[in-house]
Amino acid sequence: MELDPLTLGALVGVTTIVVLFSGISVAIGLILVSIGFLALFDFNHWQAIAWLPETLFAELNDFALLSIPMFILMGAAVASTRAGSDLYEALERWLTRVPGGLVVSNLGACAIFSALSGSSPATCAAIGKMGIPEMRKRGYPPEVAAGSIAAGGTLGILIPPSVTMIVYGIATETSIGRLFLAGALPGLLLVVLFMAWAIFDTWRRGAGEVLTPTVYSWGQKFASLIRVIPFLLVILGVLFALYGGVATPSETAAVGALLVLLFAVAIYRLWRVRDLWVVLRDSTKESVMILLIIGAAGLFSHMLSSLFITQTVAAWIGELQVNRWVLMGAINLFLLVAGFFLPPVAVILMAAPVLLPIVLAAGFDPYWFAAVLTINMEIGLITPPVGLNLYVINGIAPDIRLQTILRGSLPFVACMVLAIIILCVFPEIATWLPEAVMGPVIQ
Repeated sequence: MELDPLTLGALVGVTTIVVLFSGISVAIGLILVSIGFLALFDFNHWQAIAWLPETLFAELNDFALLSIPMFILMGAAVASTRAGSDLYEALERWLTRVPGGLVVSNLGACAIFSALSGSSPATCAAIGKMGIPEMRKRGYPPEVAAGSIAAGGTLGILIPPSVTMIVYGIATETSIGRLFLAGALPGLLLVVLFMAWAIFDTWRRGAGEVLTPTVYSWGQKFASLIRVIPFLLVILGVLFALYGGVATPSETAAVGALLVLLFAVAIYRLWRVRDLWVVLRDSTKESVMILLIIGAAGLFSHMLSSLFITQTVAAWIGELQVNRWVLMGAINLFLLVAGFFLPPVAVILMAAPVLLPIVLAAGFDPYWFAAVLTINMEIGLITPPVGLNLYVINGIAPDIRLQTILRGSLPFVACMVLAIIILCVFPEIATWLPEAVMGPVIQ
């Protein structure tokens, strides 16, 4: 059976969406679609299918992939302790007098904790369990309390060290160190926009602080930092080692995971075998899930290339006589819609290898594009129908309706869209730091 590659590409897209919507796991769905289309449309299909196991394992034969389970282990160790509660309490003591200070401190805690854990759901659960009841007690509306935590939890996939950035780097064969640096200032930009909105919204509503804020002494403020600072130093050390050329991403991730685990044992008494087993079990399950998706996405990309779909689509888009910003707008729209239905890792592995040649041909920087893509994925985490963070918040605060959580998160979605626009106008926000630290990219 022969079809035009563009028609075949459309058929692959529709089939993939239908298969993934069926509820099957992303990895298994991609493997089934890849095998099915190679069997039907590759003239040498039996040989192509016979090579699929080797193709899958070849995708996983990359030393850089070791950094993924190590960073996940680091996040699991943090998430299994009271680090989130201590971080929240420390920021609340320092920002108690700021207008909307409780929302601002929750957003700050989300930004730091999500960078430590690398997990949006873990951040929502850890900070939300304390932050949401406290904000509601202080008179903040439920949508503000829930929406701010849901949005704050998304920051971890952009602020380094980010597992999502590692996956993008592996999928596109770009420098993970540069990607971390490219996400730092856009991540800070998002934090500032979120906090600015929180302060303005609190002033506009006249909400919050029904109770008289607790006055903390300088001693109490500094005492709250004792348990938090060691974990922050680990993150700074990991980033210094990575950017200073001291070690590879895999080596820094392994050392960081070991140090965080040791701090969790020393500070939070995480030495019972049962507690350590939970940390290792959860990190292993998440690592295997991500690595299996990476292998399956490699098969999917191999299928697209074998059927000349990737090359034909790239050539077709390259021949379109459209403004490059119109092209980037269409790409952003595609990523936004894809993020509504699929997890960030799946979207990046499926779309980035196809989109990157188009982006480069249009004259865009690949590291700038990584930041824009990731912000699109953040939007997907707080928008239905998937909107994982919305369901996590609903789970820890079941009396707040899902519609209320969504309504509270929408202003932060607008902040993310504004951040993308600002990055388009000032791309140096993403490109300056990597070039300043690691020098210009050698083409």
